[in-house]
Order: sequence, then C-alpha cells, then structure tokens
Amino acid sequence: MFRDLSRPIETGMPTYPGDPGVTLGPDATHETDGYATSGLRTGTHAGTHVDAPRHTVRDGETIDDREVGSFAFDARLVDLGPLEPREAVGPDALPDPSALDEAVDLLVLRTGWASRWGSERYRDHPYLTAAAAGRCREAGVGVGLDAFGPDPTPTTGDGPESGPPTGGDEPDGTPAHDVLLGGSLPIVENLRGLDGLPDRFRLYAFPLRLRGADGSPVRAVAEWE
Repeated sequence: MFRDLSRPIETGMPTYPGDPGVTLGPDATHETDGYATSGLRTGTHAGTHVDAPRHTVRDGETIDDREVGSFAFDARLVDLGPLEPREAVGPDALPDPSALDEAVDLLVLRTGWASRWGSERYRDHPYLTAAAAGRCREAGVGVGLDAFGPDPTPTTGDGPESGPPTGGDEPDGTPAHDVLLGGSLPIVENLRGLDGLPDRFRLYAFPLRLRGADGSPVRAVAEWE
C-alpha cells in the first residue's frame, strides 16, 4: 500500500515565520498562448520538506551532496500523543537505542499537530529537547514529524533569532536541529496522514536536485505491505 504524506504546494500555504511565502499560478495559458505553464516561487523549506545539514551547520552537506538512495528510509512510527501545546519531548518518550532494529533509520514522530495545519495553533507544536535529539543521534536515526520542526517555532518575530517566543524555558536557537544535522541525520518536516500507519513502513522523501541548497520540498510517500 502507498500513502501520500505530503502537504500540497499552493499559493498562500503556511510557512515558517520569516520564510518566503509561496505563490503558484499560471504563466502561460491555453487561451492566450496555446499551452500552459506555471510560475512557482517558494523557499527551500516550504510544505513537506527535508533539511540538509547545511540548514543549521555552516559547513554541512547540501541537498545535492547526498546520494539519492539516502532519502529512502526504513521508518518506525512513534506515537507521542497526547501532547500539550509547546510541550518539550524528552528522551524517555523515544525508543531506547538498544531496542531499535538496526534496519530503522528514521523515527516518524506523530505529535497530532497535523490537524492544526492552516491555523496559528500550528506554530504551538511540541518540540524535541536537545537530549531527545541526542538519543536519536546515538541510535543513528533521523526524525520525521507532523510539525514545522523539532525545535520550538516562534509565535512572533522573523524566526529562531527572535528568541524564545513565550519567555519560558524554551531554548534559544535550533538545538535539536543542530544535534541531528550535526550528525548528518535527516529531518523531514510537515508530514501529514500519519494516523493509521503501521509501526514499520518505508518512507520515500526525494528532494529536488537543488545545487548547494540547504533543504528541499519533497513528495513524501509511505509504503507498506
């Protein structure tokens, strides 16, 4: 069986605070030109996408540095719900590295936040602590999740540099990203359709071949027997 886990790319879709907005519309039309083409303006981290290490690691690998086969994952679903808005997810919520099958190379974390897509509440997703990201790095597994990312998303300002959005105990910067990407582990963000997936499945998240890019939109597809 196959299931599309991707967000549609469309004009005005939600984007991370400070990222470019997305526009998709006609460039040529059958009525005026006899054929149809469209213009697309998007950031590299719009919609369902994969982060390359270069995203937060200055000298990290870019999207086109990685072999295409590295974007086909043996995934394990981890249901973290129910979670509170902006709840910190610690390492104890994740599988112990010793309990993971060696074939697993991506943990797909279901937070339940996919249902909030398109609303301001989507920014209030739970996030991984640096220690939780460290557990993933110890196990050698990347992370996929149904949220903007593994770090807190600011509710105001232009991005992580604006500081903790609530003034509480949330971390500055992108510590979970840094731990995972610093270990050359993948992060797949803004997944959808995780309800009802089996515990184990194959996840394909092939990026565009963007030269020197720090990330790319993907068509994320789950496959299982």
